[in-house]
Order: sequence, then structure tokens, then C-alpha cells
Amino acid sequence: MNTPLNAQSPQLTLTEQRLLDEFQHGFPLEPRPYARIAQQLGVSETAVLDSLQRLQAAGAVSRVGPVLQPNRIGVSTLAALAVPSDRLDAVATLVSEYPEVNHNYQREHDYNLWFVVTAPNRERLAAVLDDIGRRSGLPVLDLPMLEDYFIDLGFRLQWT
Repeated sequence: MNTPLNAQSPQLTLTEQRLLDEFQHGFPLEPRPYARIAQQLGVSETAVLDSLQRLQAAGAVSRVGPVLQPNRIGVSTLAALAVPSDRLDAVATLVSEYPEVNHNYQREHDYNLWFVVTAPNRERLAAVLDDIGRRSGLPVLDLPMLEDYFIDLGFRLQWT
């Protein structure tokens, strides 16, 4: 779970704190993982699902899903576009339409729109990048990973 907590984050219940803290690793891989989590937390499956929905709506959780080592399943690349500022929102929306795009973000640079693309194979990856370039009318900078570094972003959260 990615949990970008900040000053505007909601007040978290003890169950929500435990949910965020205890399930950064070891997410149950079974048909009803939220039921297993609920059992471990001593609450109902509905309570877990409601908590996650509330945390996502409040922006305290961006997603729940696996973090896979790059290029172990399929292929991926980091890409960037130099987008005129008056077109940035429209081009970001276009890029986000592709299910192969994990996320995109603005940076302060000539290449101001960055995004990660994953695909089942190199051919599909190239097709997505080509299509984004064609539809946006902008050349896509493809920055494939040359060497990977794994950084475990799971950490014990501190509650005040």
C-alpha cells in the first residue's frame, strides 16, 4: 500500500493505523484476502473494505497492489514528454487513458510530463509509446532502465 500521509490526512482509527502499518508486506494471497486481514485485525471484512475506501477517498492511500520487480513480468520503461504548458492537462489526460501507464507526474524541466509504461512485451511497449507520440504530436523520450535498484519502501509508521 502506498500511503502518502500529510497534514490534510484524515484522523485514522486504530484499525486503520494497524491496516496501514501491518499490511505493507505479507498481503494475503488467497481468494478473500480482505477477510484474512479482517480476521487478523479482529474486525469484519466490510470494515476493512470500508476503511480502505475511506482512506483512498481521503488521499491517504493511493493504491493497494503488488510492487513487482521491473521487467520480471513483462517490460517497462520511464518516458517523458516536453509539453507546452497550455497543453499539459490535456496531454496528461491522454497519457492516463492507456491502461499500460501506471502513473504520470509533472516535473519542472523542459521534459515536464513523466510517466511509467508497462506492457507484456517490447512490441506492445513500443506501440504504446508510438501511439502517445502520434496522438499528442510530441516526441516521446524513452528512458529504459539499465540497472535496477530495489528499495523497500515499507516502514513502521509512527502515530502521534
